[in-house]
Amino acid sequence: MAPNFVRSTVRAMEGYTPGEQPGVSARVVKLNTNENPFPPSPKVIAAIHDIEGETLRRYPNPNADAFREAAARLHSVTPDMIIAGNGSDDILTIVTRTFVPAGGVIAHPEPTYSLYPVLAQLQDARSVAVPWSENYSLPIEALVASKANAIYLANPNAPTGTMIPSEKVAELAAAFAGLLLIDEAYVDFADFNCLDLVETYANVVVSRSLSKAYSLAGLRFGYAVAQPQVIFEMMKAKDSYNTDAISVLAATAAIEDQAYARWTWENIRNERKKLAAELTQIGWTVQPSQANFLWVTPPHGRGLDAYNGLKHQGILVRHWDKPGLSDKIRITVGQSHENNALIAGVRALAMSEKAA
Repeated sequence: MAPNFVRSTVRAMEGYTPGEQPGVSARVVKLNTNENPFPPSPKVIAAIHDIEGETLRRYPNPNADAFREAAARLHSVTPDMIIAGNGSDDILTIVTRTFVPAGGVIAHPEPTYSLYPVLAQLQDARSVAVPWSENYSLPIEALVASKANAIYLANPNAPTGTMIPSEKVAELAAAFAGLLLIDEAYVDFADFNCLDLVETYANVVVSRSLSKAYSLAGLRFGYAVAQPQVIFEMMKAKDSYNTDAISVLAATAAIEDQAYARWTWENIRNERKKLAAELTQIGWTVQPSQANFLWVTPPHGRGLDAYNGLKHQGILVRHWDKPGLSDKIRITVGQSHENNALIAGVRALAMSEKAA
């Protein structure tokens, strides 16, 4: 039982539940938390290996300026349009602190990233879940009608892998008076992005993560792009040293090695296409994806059975026991040998069902 000195909001909330994280030495095929299946760039490993002791003795640069400059060059913006964070979740926290008052409202389409309502609760704000329109199209009118202080839009969306065209996102930005966060954690696996909207709309913040695209989930580094006056206000709300010296060096090396990163993205896109085709051939329903995962429905909507059956074979995927989600599972796209193991596991499930 929680002590009575804990905030009532925290006592009442469930908190965010991350995907299962087995030990590195565990013998499993891990396709449940959307990590990039390839190792980080060799330049990242070299940057960490060559770090000097004096760099660790001192406090880091409070604003991660070396990374901001590198990201600004990559995106053809100015460094004052970049803010760095301890993973994109830290960026989401900073956005919430900056733009959502206590008693305020965060609106988001549903289903989506389940951290958004948790951030609202921690801010003593409310979250309003707006169902997606038909075929996961953007419910612009309903989102605007929520009268929220901020709208959080994962694009590509998790867990569905679907994506809203940038012109539709622009319509939402133009119609909405509050802050529009475009969460692009998976955008490097997609055919387009919404970064250009930052130039036109002062109320748009685009967040990015190095966890998926750059194979740095264990490092924790993310960033956001917005107009300078917006970033200036967000800087006030971040922790004083929210990125450490090692992560800044590694993240900078990662985004500067675009050749390696793009090689991994292309491999994942190719594997995504093959995996979707094989699952469809077996009889599973596959939602077209712009991310590094697939949102699939096993035959007869037996999502939990598929999750448990694959886990029994040492293959981890993601399942949510919630209305509208429980008939499906989410599968991270792995390397070819991991995807082959997944397909073999799915075929084994089908054979055991026929034998039953």
